[in-house]
Amino acid sequence: MGLVGIPENGKGEMGLDLGAKNKYRRMDSELADADFDDASDYIHQQQRKNSTRKYVLACAVFASLNSVLLGYDVGVMSGAILFIQEDLHITEVQQEVLVGILSIVSLFGSLAGGRTSDHIGRKWTMALAAVVFQSGAIVMTFAPSFQILMIGRFLAGVGIGLGVMIAPVYIAEISPTVARGSLTSFPEIFINLGILLGYVSNYAFSGLSVHTSWRVMLAVGILPSIFIGFALFIIPESPRWLVMQNRIEEARSVLVKTIDDENEVDDRLAEILVAGDDNNNSKHEQKAVWREMLSPSPALRRMLVTGFGIQCFQQITGIDATVYYSPEILRTAGITDNTKLLAATVAVGVSKTLFIMVAILLIDKVGRKPLLYVSTIGMTVCLFSLGFTLTVMGQGAVGIGLAIFFVCANVGFFSVGIGPVCWVVTSEIFPLRLRAQAAALGAVGNRVCSGVVAMSFLSVSNAITVGGTFLVFAAVSAVSVAFVYWLVPETKGKSLEEIEVLFESERGWRGGGKGEVEMGDAEHLVQNE
Repeated sequence: MGLVGIPENGKGEMGLDLGAKNKYRRMDSELADADFDDASDYIHQQQRKNSTRKYVLACAVFASLNSVLLGYDVGVMSGAILFIQEDLHITEVQQEVLVGILSIVSLFGSLAGGRTSDHIGRKWTMALAAVVFQSGAIVMTFAPSFQILMIGRFLAGVGIGLGVMIAPVYIAEISPTVARGSLTSFPEIFINLGILLGYVSNYAFSGLSVHTSWRVMLAVGILPSIFIGFALFIIPESPRWLVMQNRIEEARSVLVKTIDDENEVDDRLAEILVAGDDNNNSKHEQKAVWREMLSPSPALRRMLVTGFGIQCFQQITGIDATVYYSPEILRTAGITDNTKLLAATVAVGVSKTLFIMVAILLIDKVGRKPLLYVSTIGMTVCLFSLGFTLTVMGQGAVGIGLAIFFVCANVGFFSVGIGPVCWVVTSEIFPLRLRAQAAALGAVGNRVCSGVVAMSFLSVSNAITVGGTFLVFAAVSAVSVAFVYWLVPETKGKSLEEIEVLFESERGWRGGGKGEVEMGDAEHLVQNE
């Protein structure tokens, strides 16, 4: 007699084994299939994530190539001017004008860049920038006189103005939220790389004849613009600009390539469409962008104060004077040989380039404000110390060593914070309908301040000494610390559309909202390093 509910077979054996085993085999098989599907999905997601990251990285790199042009010009002109002065017999005032005019003229490119990029797109504006700069570089290379050299500087300045304005905007608009800070810092990386290449070029070609050396130095600047031509076949158009043109499907296809999460693609497209509707409504009301910026709403006024202010502070603390005139600064400290001067400037370029990598690694982890605090406070100390050294120490081995150290430390602190973060913040804070032209306005402020500093440094230094000039820069840098504390909100981890909300209220703008960073966070960052 068998157990209740379990039938026996003809041989008196229980009939449990076969059916139960088959049942369990089926369950095991189903679990194995499920595990296999999960593993396949995971592998697919990882492959897509890796592919997306590589694609976005490539876009950011190629979009940043125009920034190499600006950096190279800044770096190479610091050395080339020594040979131009000797070859073309230009005066000290002409030397100041030649160095500084590029920054002043670039404001025309930046002003035109906003409207141009809204009409022909971000991608083709970058192409236009490269073509204009290349034309200027060719004219400078073969210039027989100061006047022709100035024509080349004018063209190069317009091209640089276009490129400097559009690259951060483009990268911010294609980047996923989680990596936007790091990627938008790429133009600053390439500016620093260009400066370093300019310094190396100065040293490499300084052995040529006076007539030939500076021409070869300037001619090398043509090479990066050639690579930009190849980049146009790889990078896509900005999805935000495509939405502005009602090319919604194209915008979604770009987002799919640049964001690895399908849900985030839909969310981001929805946010951009809402912003695009606001843009269309603005057009319907016939309110011009520049008119809106000239009579801004309270929220837009706060954005303009932050964006324009941080751009100006980036330059009036004297970074371009330090880079353009580093040979003059080091000559004041006691280095007299041209070759040794140019070799010392290479150390400045290396410092500036290495420290920008610190910013790239930390900007999306610790936020924008801690880096700004470390940067502005560090620059203030270095500028004051450099001014004190040049004023009090005099010429000698100790004075030379301290001068080189403080110059390198100053550009290092610049690169770790206000250098890249300035462009990141400016490209993040403005609404879609105003972003390109507001960013252009910020770039104009940046270039004007750069030009004023570059064109007046030698004259001011003759009046109050080089050391006294750097003490003035130190005082301005101290004011920039207060500006960052009061008027720059933290934007880490927020979408471009969410950042707009920060400026809707005084409390959000001045840091009352979620994610505000206090000075203690910067101190903690320094301790960790």
